[in-house]
Amino acid sequence: MDTQVADTLLGSLIDGRYRIRGRVARGGMATVYTATDERLERTVAVKIIHPTQAPEQRSQLAGFVARFTDEAKTIARLTHPNVVAVYDQGTHGGLPYLVMEYVRGRTLRDVLAERRRLNPDEALAITEQMLSALAAAHRAGLVHRDVKPENVLVAEAPTGGPANLVDSVVKVADFGLARAVEASEENGNQLMATVAYVAPELVTEGRADARTDVYSAGIVLFEMLTGRVPYDGDRPVDVAWQHVDKDVPAPSTLVPGLPRGLDELVARATRRDPGARPADAGALLAEAQVVREDLGKPDNTHTTVLRRVTDGPQPVAEPTMVVAAVQPAQRPSWARLPETAAQPHRRRAAAPAEASGGLTALRGRFGGGQGRLGIAAVVVVFGLVAALAGWWFGVGRYTVAPELVSLSKADAEAQAARAGFNIDYGEPRYDEKAPRDRVVGQSPASAARIVKGGTITLVLSLGPERFPLPDVVGKDYELAVGDLKNLKLAVVKGPARYDDNLPKGVVVATSPKANAQVKPGTRITVVVSRGRAPITVPQLVGKNVGEARAALAQLGLVPVETYKDSDKPKDEILGQSPADGAGVEKGAQVKLEVSKGPAAVVVPRVVDLPCPQAQQQLQGLGFGVNVQFNPNGIVRFQNPGENAQVPPGTQVTIGCL
Repeated sequence: MDTQVADTLLGSLIDGRYRIRGRVARGGMATVYTATDERLERTVAVKIIHPTQAPEQRSQLAGFVARFTDEAKTIARLTHPNVVAVYDQGTHGGLPYLVMEYVRGRTLRDVLAERRRLNPDEALAITEQMLSALAAAHRAGLVHRDVKPENVLVAEAPTGGPANLVDSVVKVADFGLARAVEASEENGNQLMATVAYVAPELVTEGRADARTDVYSAGIVLFEMLTGRVPYDGDRPVDVAWQHVDKDVPAPSTLVPGLPRGLDELVARATRRDPGARPADAGALLAEAQVVREDLGKPDNTHTTVLRRVTDGPQPVAEPTMVVAAVQPAQRPSWARLPETAAQPHRRRAAAPAEASGGLTALRGRFGGGQGRLGIAAVVVVFGLVAALAGWWFGVGRYTVAPELVSLSKADAEAQAARAGFNIDYGEPRYDEKAPRDRVVGQSPASAARIVKGGTITLVLSLGPERFPLPDVVGKDYELAVGDLKNLKLAVVKGPARYDDNLPKGVVVATSPKANAQVKPGTRITVVVSRGRAPITVPQLVGKNVGEARAALAQLGLVPVETYKDSDKPKDEILGQSPADGAGVEKGAQVKLEVSKGPAAVVVPRVVDLPCPQAQQQLQGLGFGVNVQFNPNGIVRFQNPGENAQVPPGTQVTIGCL
C-alpha cells in the first residue's frame, strides 16, 4: 500500500509573494511546484533544492547559498526562446529556490512514454530547438551537465494539438543547477549526471565542458529515433562505464530504414573522444540543420517506411507507419531556426561569378555597334533590377505600424492580424488609468517603420496597482518605515500616544489600518507608543460616587458620570473606563457608570377588595403589607395610594373593616 506524506509547502507563501499551489515533479536534487506570483498575478514554477543537497554545516551552507545565488544570476541573464526563463531566486527555510517560467506542456520523457519513439522530422525539430538553447548557454559560458528528456519541455503548439511535435516549442530547463549543487560537495569528483546520458569524460575524469552536453544531446536524439537508450545494466555504475568502453550503435541497426545522415549525426555527437565531437552545441546544430535540409531535398523527399521498435534488438514485421521528411519552409515563422552559416556564403560567392559570366557571354553574343547597343540595353535592365532590389530592401518591404495603444488585448490582436502582423508580449505593467489587459505600450511605435508581416511587441496593463497594507503594529518605528517605503508608500509620523502594552518607540497604530487596499505613493500615518502613562487609574467599581470623585480629584483625573437604572443601591459605581490599573496622563477623563437605584414600582388600587385578596396581590408585586383592624374585612383605605411610584419592596398599609 502506498503511503503519501503531506507536503507542508502546499498553500504556503514564499517570500511574501509566491503562493504554492501544487507539486509538479520531484527529482534527485529538487522539487518543482506551481505557484501564483501574487504581486504580478501570474503562474510560475518554483524549484526548491532538497534538504539532502544542502550542506549541514553552517559555514558550508552560507557558501552553498552564495554559489547558488551567483549561478541563478548567470542563468537569469540567459535570455533565449528555447530556454526556461528564470525570474527570481531566494531562500526558504534555509534552502535555495528558483522562480522560473511555467511552461504549459509535457516533458520529452512524457512524450516518449506515450509515443515510444518519434519520426525523423519530429526528432530533428526537437533536437534543433534543444541545441539552439544549449548553444546560447555555451556562448554565455554555461554548461548544462544534465541534458536528458526530463529536462526538455515540449510546450503546446499554437498551430496544432499536442501531437504536432514538428511545430511544438521546445524549452530546456535546469541550466547550471547541477553545477551549483556539485560546487557545494566536498568531493569534487562526484558524478552529477544521469548515467543513461553521461559523457565518458564525466565518468573517468569528472570534468565537463560544452562537448559533454553535445554527447548527452546525441544520446537524447538516439532515444527519440529508436525508443530506447543505447546501454542498460543492473547497476548505474555498469551503465556509466559502458559509455567509456563502447561506441554508441547506429540508430538504423535498431530501426531499419532510417536515413544514413541520422546515423552519422548521432555518431559525430557521441564520439568517446571529446576532441572528435563538434566543439559545442552550435556546431552540432549546424550539422543537424544540414541533415534536415538533405532530408528535404527533392531527391531525398521520398517516403521512408519505418518499422516500430520492439523490446529486442531485432525488428519485427508489424504494420508500418509512413514518415515524410519535413522541409525547412514548412515550419511556422515563430518556430523556424536560423539557416546554416555556410549557405549565405555560397550564395554571396556565386553571385559575382554568375554576373561576370553573364556579361562575358553577352559581349561574345553582341558584336559591333549592335552589340554595344545590346550591351547598353542589358546594362539598363541590370540597373533597373538593381534599383528595384534597392527599393525593395530599402523601402518597399516596409510599412508603418498601426496604432494599438489603448485597445483591448482582443481588439489589438484582431487589428494586427487584419494588417498581417504577428503579436508578441513584453512584461506587463501596472497603470492607474488603463484597465487590465488594455494595451499601454507597443514596439515599434505607431506610424514607425516595420517589415510587412513583422512582429509588434505589446505591453499590457495589469490595471491599477493595489495591495494590502502590511501590519506593522508592534514593530520598531524605523523597521516599520523601512517596510512601508519598500512598497513605495509615503510615511507620515503621527502624534505619539501612551500605551499600556507596547514599549516606547514601537508602532501602536496606522492610518489606514492594516490590510486596507492601498496603491504606491499612499500617505500612511504611523502612530508611535510613548510607553506606559505615568498615572495608574484606581479601582472604583462598587464605591459610592462621592468617594470615587474624591479619589480621582486627588490624582488629577476628571470624572465623567453617566447614570443608569440598576438593582444596585443608588449612587454606587457600576463600571469605569479606563479600567483599574490602566495608565493615563494627568487631566485624563475617567468615565463612570453610576446606579440610579432600582426602578420605581406603581402601587395598584386595592380599596374595596377583600383584605386577604388585597394582601395577596400586593405581596405578589414585591410589596410588604401591613394589615390593620379586621384582616377578614374589606379594604377601606391604603397608603401609599393607588398609582404611587415607590421603590421595590416598599411597605403598603391597608385598613380593613
